[in-house]
Amino acid sequence: MAAEERMSVYRASRSIKRMDNSLYNALRSIYDDSTFVAEIAGLWPSLPLVANLRCGLWYAPRFEATCYFKSTDGHTNNWCFSTSRLNLHLAQLAGQRGGCLIVDSTRKGKRFPDSMSKTIPIWACVLNRAIKNYLQRMLGDSHQDQELESNISSNETVDMRLKYADWDCSLHLPIWVSNSEKAIIETHLQEWTMLLEACGADISSFASNLRKPLRPLWISQKTLIWLNEIPDHDSWEFIPLILVSASASDGISQSRTSSGFSWHYIPGAGDDEESWARGLSPDLFWKHAFELIDAGPELCKRQVAEIVEKERVYLAQRGKYSPQVTLKPGKSSTINHPISLEESNIVSELMETEFPINSMSSISSCKEQTIFWLGSTNVAVSTTSHVFNASDDVECVLNCDSNSGSFSFPSASSQLHLPIVTSKVDRFSLIRNLPSAIDFAKLNLSGGRKLLVCCHSGEDISVCVCLAILISLFDEKGSFDGGNSFMHTTITKWDMRRRLVFICKFATSARPSRGNLKQVFGFLSREQESAIVAESALEAT
Repeated sequence: MAAEERMSVYRASRSIKRMDNSLYNALRSIYDDSTFVAEIAGLWPSLPLVANLRCGLWYAPRFEATCYFKSTDGHTNNWCFSTSRLNLHLAQLAGQRGGCLIVDSTRKGKRFPDSMSKTIPIWACVLNRAIKNYLQRMLGDSHQDQELESNISSNETVDMRLKYADWDCSLHLPIWVSNSEKAIIETHLQEWTMLLEACGADISSFASNLRKPLRPLWISQKTLIWLNEIPDHDSWEFIPLILVSASASDGISQSRTSSGFSWHYIPGAGDDEESWARGLSPDLFWKHAFELIDAGPELCKRQVAEIVEKERVYLAQRGKYSPQVTLKPGKSSTINHPISLEESNIVSELMETEFPINSMSSISSCKEQTIFWLGSTNVAVSTTSHVFNASDDVECVLNCDSNSGSFSFPSASSQLHLPIVTSKVDRFSLIRNLPSAIDFAKLNLSGGRKLLVCCHSGEDISVCVCLAILISLFDEKGSFDGGNSFMHTTITKWDMRRRLVFICKFATSARPSRGNLKQVFGFLSREQESAIVAESALEAT
């Protein structure tokens, strides 16, 4: 009897937690936090608003750019400067506009995520140190003084030696990071700076845009700001990276009532969207924000199901990529997110509906490219949904999406579909398909055709396939040689890192996963071992 009572208490507590973390509560919390983000953005209207992927993308209807800083790179005793997430486009943007506002949020218990507390400050410090080293090298050679001025000067005359002397390379961390932790991080700065300088990053390009050093500032809902004393960002002796933590901390009441509905506030509600969003994206949410908020807790799920399915049908009717939405069960979800009979009937209802061509026009939450050409290699990377916008520029497509898509090309040999899934689903999916991908790329690139590699996100699998193609078929200078240089050099992880930095220079949204990068390295190592064995056998005969 006692065991049954304990179990019933446990089940009751889990049921309450599921109710607190419902879809409506998440969306209502995001909407509430977005008003704070809008207020902060209004204090510096000339600075671009940037979302730290993926959580930050939920907290405003419009962003000028995105960045990707992981909290794990700032975890205690796990500090890291990642060359696979250089975010150099952010440094360029901040230099051009005089700073930027970066939006992210965190779950209950913290005012700021570790990405803001440590990852971004480490990144800014390493970039500042690399720029100072670059200035020192340029100033040390009197023959390059003229080149330096031409690269960095604009309409104004800049005293380079004064700029070098005043360049701040200090590590600026928030006050809640202990002095002992800061001291340990500082011991790694030189190592990380050398890593940045050696990985092939174009330091001169972002050094030319940054006329002052980067420095982070932190703003949360607990920050006290005197509205009559807001400084102009140009008055600071540094380029500000204003880190805006969107969520309220524990001191704020969790139970709230507004618009006639009672709801429970969730800090960092935009995190782990697969477990709660039910196929809803930030773009779709902001297109229908008012109707979703007004729907209330009871009708919210049905509204989201209708919106998601309507968007899918709209895309499908126009021949665009539109996968069926699957729901991922999560810790805070209801049992496996069961869909009611009412929601399941939406699919059949909408499939028979024709939508006006303008009713579902796409709204982009940030001004980004859709197709990224990797220098002069004739290779591009993109999402599957954007292949249709590139029919004039692309001559062949390598589709790495798990779902097939029909593209209009003159011959079947101009497209290849390889159903590759993420390493979390299948640890060997990518490595199994890479031989076919390389053969297809070699066949088309040798004929001078332009190749587009695409996947669902355009950030992971397609980037890893492009990485394998560039290493296997191109030399160090980026010239196609059909694999000659690959067979005569030993590929290391460092070589992979340099090529990945080259890709990220053009594909600023690239976010390859560690599991897929391991598969690429495994494939390249295996190919080189096979080539060595074959060459040895040939010599023996």
